[in-house]
Amino acid sequence: MAGVHDFSVRTIDGRDQPLAGYRGKVLLIVNTASKCGFTPQYRGLEALHEDYAARGLAVLGFPCDQFGGQEPGDEAAIADFCSLTYGVQFPMFAKVEVNGEGAHPLFDYLKAQARGVLGTRRIKWNFTKFLIDRDGRVTGRFAPNVKPEALRQRIEALL
Repeated sequence: MAGVHDFSVRTIDGRDQPLAGYRGKVLLIVNTASKCGFTPQYRGLEALHEDYAARGLAVLGFPCDQFGGQEPGDEAAIADFCSLTYGVQFPMFAKVEVNGEGAHPLFDYLKAQARGVLGTRRIKWNFTKFLIDRDGRVTGRFAPNVKPEALRQRIEALL
């Protein structure tokens, strides 16, 4: 695969979504969970969406249940939780695995392009963030404890 835009994912309501539809946009791809200590980051992610979507940012949320069973619900429950609790308007996608044999190919690609601490590929927890430029290149990987608002300067530089 040449870049992020070469992948296809499934939306939270079950439709296939080629990421080519986001060509020309800056992307912030995040593996999320509804019952995690970092779940309040949905507020910050939504704020980024509200502040920068018109300028070309797309925040993309990918629920994952691989870390402590912190995303136990189905897609409908996840969509309701995100909307009702945090007012999420940015695109959410179907639950994925981000590590192991069942990992979605998008996350295998992201991990290969931006390694973690000490060169590791494995995603360590929920709310790991990948920042992608308008050409589909991964420009950064950010740990779960990095709050969305801390990425504003980097996002603005790419916009």
